[in-house]
Amino acid sequence: MLPPSSSSSPSNFMPNLQSSHLLRRTWLAFNRELSSSVSPFSFKELFDIVAIGVGSLEDMQTNLERMNIEVTPDLTNRIIHSCKTLPPATNNGCSRSRRLLRFFTWSLSRSHGSFGDDVFNNAIRAFSAMKDVTAMGIAVSELHNVGSRMKGDTFALVSETLVNAGRADEAIQLFRNMMENQKLKLPHGGDDTLGFITTIVHALCSKGHARKAEGVVWHHKDKIQQNIGVIHMILLHGWCIYGNAKEAKRILREMKSEGINPGLASYNDLLRCICERNVKFNPSGIISEAADLMMEMRSSGIMPTTVSFNILLSCLSRARRVQEACRVLSSMMQGEVESSSSSPDQVTYFIVIRLLYLTKRIVKGNRIFDHMISRRVVVEARFFHCLIGILCGIGDVNRALAMLNEMKSQCKGNIGPTYDLLIEKLCRNGNFDEGSRLYDDAIKNGVILQISKDLLDPLKTQVFKPPLRSGKNLTFRKYKSKVLKKTSKKHQK
Repeated sequence: MLPPSSSSSPSNFMPNLQSSHLLRRTWLAFNRELSSSVSPFSFKELFDIVAIGVGSLEDMQTNLERMNIEVTPDLTNRIIHSCKTLPPATNNGCSRSRRLLRFFTWSLSRSHGSFGDDVFNNAIRAFSAMKDVTAMGIAVSELHNVGSRMKGDTFALVSETLVNAGRADEAIQLFRNMMENQKLKLPHGGDDTLGFITTIVHALCSKGHARKAEGVVWHHKDKIQQNIGVIHMILLHGWCIYGNAKEAKRILREMKSEGINPGLASYNDLLRCICERNVKFNPSGIISEAADLMMEMRSSGIMPTTVSFNILLSCLSRARRVQEACRVLSSMMQGEVESSSSSPDQVTYFIVIRLLYLTKRIVKGNRIFDHMISRRVVVEARFFHCLIGILCGIGDVNRALAMLNEMKSQCKGNIGPTYDLLIEKLCRNGNFDEGSRLYDDAIKNGVILQISKDLLDPLKTQVFKPPLRSGKNLTFRKYKSKVLKKTSKKHQK
């Protein structure tokens, strides 16, 4: 593809134009719903100062003081909502979340304790949506200071934001403080402690903090008996994310000992964990350990599905275990697997064909591809695009062109990027005639191309010339001596 044009191209000022339209639409929407206690001019000026104003934070607060308006919870919630839906930064580079934080603290100082739980929860959710962890923490501290309560959905959002930001300990500390001080607002006045425990455990395990999540579970083990099965499934998922197959198997044994039957999702998590660990440390043991786990699944009444075999094939592909991957695919195609829901899909075929192409087994990959077409497996455009890209990368352009013809018969849309890829590959290799033919074919069929027609001009396109390879193999010692000679020559100059 061609390099981007100069700074005057439309692609450079389109984000600013979209931001301006978004600001205008937001202001018009809120201008139609003005509070009766605030004049239209006052609300417009307040919105401009907080959302799109210029100057420092001190300048913004000075302008707010000059307005001398009455701060109400409804007005504060509207400003918070308007800023949350806008782009993250103003034109002068100042973070909009910090301008909203200054407005929130200023409004809090003028409210004289009239703010309820909704304003604090809306502010916390807004800062979380803006990815400003510091501002979110300040809002949580203010909620704690005034004695308000945090809603369950707000706590879930805060926990996920802290864990995703690498602050898992702060999320746990927040949960403990809220539980000790009863700052969590329970729906309908009931006791939903189990829901909050599940929330923090899920947030921790989603990033692999399974040990910390088990600590939370141990401290509240008398409150989770009603939902112990879900908690164990989350912990097993957390250990699999962390990559500790031994601890994941321990959780699986505990589930069985307590009469909890692990589901298909838990077994697939463990299968992925075991296979990925063997990819790193013992590639030859992928098949044997996966077969043992699948046998255990069948004994528990859970049959492996196509997703399970795709997990196995993906890890075999990463380890370049070609023969084993082909055997697994063959057993799936011939129906040797004892499950009707484990027939190969487009992902299965893609994994194996990609592996064969990358290892230069083109003929066998073509044979499996033709078998897939004969079975009328539904495939998407990206399936062909990725395989054509691999064929272009290994230099088999003729097979890539044949696959393009099959792609045109299978997929009706979204084939423009594939045309771009092939035309550029042909022209860079010096085959301008075939590239021009493809370009004309795309224009004739109404395909939208991103490349320029100048690519078809031999005078404007640089042809790639592969380096000449000598017959002798270059050892590491000879390569090192050549590098040292070049370095010494540079120093002499």
